[in-house]
Amino acid sequence: MAKLRRTILLIHLAVVTLLVGTLALGVGAVAIPWIEVLGILRRYLAGGPLETAGPHAVIITQWRLPRVILGAVVGGSLALAGACFQGLFRNPMADPYIVGSSAGAALGAVAAMTFRWGWGIWGLGPVPVFAFLGALLSVSTVYLLARRGGRIAVVPLLLAGVAVSFFLSSIVSFLMIWNTRQLKPVVSWLMGGLGAADWARVKAATGYGVVGAVVLLWHARDLDALALGEEEAAHLGVDVERTKRLLLLAGSLMTAAAVATSGLIGFVGLMVPHLVRLVVGPGHRLLLPASAMAGASMLMAADALARRVLVPAELPVGVVTSFLGGPFFIYLLTRRGWR
Repeated sequence: MAKLRRTILLIHLAVVTLLVGTLALGVGAVAIPWIEVLGILRRYLAGGPLETAGPHAVIITQWRLPRVILGAVVGGSLALAGACFQGLFRNPMADPYIVGSSAGAALGAVAAMTFRWGWGIWGLGPVPVFAFLGALLSVSTVYLLARRGGRIAVVPLLLAGVAVSFFLSSIVSFLMIWNTRQLKPVVSWLMGGLGAADWARVKAATGYGVVGAVVLLWHARDLDALALGEEEAAHLGVDVERTKRLLLLAGSLMTAAAVATSGLIGFVGLMVPHLVRLVVGPGHRLLLPASAMAGASMLMAADALARRVLVPAELPVGVVTSFLGGPFFIYLLTRRGWR
């Protein structure tokens, strides 16, 4: 019976995610009715000619579709990684950026813009490429600093993440002051946004997102055990150190790819798992896929709102998620009475 309820809930979330994505395709400086959006999508997916699909076909297929899909992948990846890290570190305030991936990505992206590096790969420009490499370098440094005798201690890992993040953030601040000519694109990237979405970014984020999601979902039971404590997990037959390494690697890769393709989008990986946990409970077999779909829906909806608030200009989607996230945690703090 519980399995049936879990399946029904996930089906409902999937339907909501598809509905939000379809509605988001019609939102922007040019509003497009959802009936027309469905007609264009049907013809596009069937491989038919778009010349007779109406004047909005190019807007939907070339601009908004990759943007909406990227928003879904990034939102799902951040929420999934956030749910994983909250269980792994047994810390309700853990988010996908806790091990330094955001600071490393920021340094890589800002360095690419400041020094105008022109090297790219797989259709990606230098900014997402160096942001991804910076995130991996930062996470690797934190991992090495926290490793003690072949073990990963949680507290040193968190402290190393904070220290490395502060250090790299100081370098980012220096580069911003040193080269003010690149200040506007740097600030725009740091605020997070999906305006630069294209199919190359969609493919990159989706590849890492799918691999990471498979690893996390496969280890959902192990996450349940780790949430009880490492000794309890070991007694239940979990290879604690191997599992921690795999979960840390998968969550970090997902986060690095998400940040590299969309900039720094805050609160999604912190807020969505909390909201979902209030509804479905702490079990990771349901929490992880539910968080992924809820994160995808939230970021697509937030990006649609960002496109409409200041028409014809666009608000960075990171501003919208932070605007929603701050009051949410104030409410959560007062409601639950945390001390």
